[in-house]
Amino acid sequence: MEVLFWVGCAAAYDTRLQSIARAFSDILIKANVDFAILGTKERCTGDIARRMGDEALFQELAHHNIKTLKENNVTSIVTTCPHCFNMFKNEYPAFGGDFEVTHYTTFIYNLIRDGRLKLPEKQKREIVTYHDPCYLGRQNGIFDAPRDILEMLGYEIVEMERSREKSFCCGAGGGAMFETIQRGEKINTLRGEEAVKTGACTMMTSCPFCLVMMEEAIGSLNQTKGTNMATRDIAEIVNDLVESSSK
Repeated sequence: MEVLFWVGCAAAYDTRLQSIARAFSDILIKANVDFAILGTKERCTGDIARRMGDEALFQELAHHNIKTLKENNVTSIVTTCPHCFNMFKNEYPAFGGDFEVTHYTTFIYNLIRDGRLKLPEKQKREIVTYHDPCYLGRQNGIFDAPRDILEMLGYEIVEMERSREKSFCCGAGGGAMFETIQRGEKINTLRGEEAVKTGACTMMTSCPFCLVMMEEAIGSLNQTKGTNMATRDIAEIVNDLVESSSK
């Protein structure tokens, strides 16, 4: 196989987020990428366990995953989740897990650049805003690939008040996605307000966790403020618009 698609817990189990995994799989098929998944052999990378202080569980998961990947002769991995991407890139090497890992936005950008995906005829599309996932942007410096893809598809991007290196968290990282806010405003609501203020039609992101948090926040703001902003993952948009270059 050319690459292993690491599906991740969120895109495997959450019914809304499964559309991201399906969309990216479709894109790989359109580009004639020889890929595989681990299926039931895949376990959580342990990101949330480690962030919430359960180091023992994290190391158990990490060792299991590294052993499974090596047993299956995996050398190259692509992920749709920035949290999984960060774990493979920056934390698994300490446990002997040295793999080439790519986030799907970089992978798709390279497929387009190399002519393996056919872009639609250039046309001006809606105005969108892009939310930088923490573990993709600030932690790993990937800011351009997602934006380049959107611009190649004809979207006009208007930035939020805080973006790129100064972007603002959606509120899911560090295990906070599974916590109940006890006081103050919810972080995703604050971020959702920044997105709505741009006047964009759609808020785009490239992280399953971010999509969940922003859909909740923007959906609520649409009801209370009378706005009509949509939320989508870049993989969903790309799959809707690109075709196989072999057609």
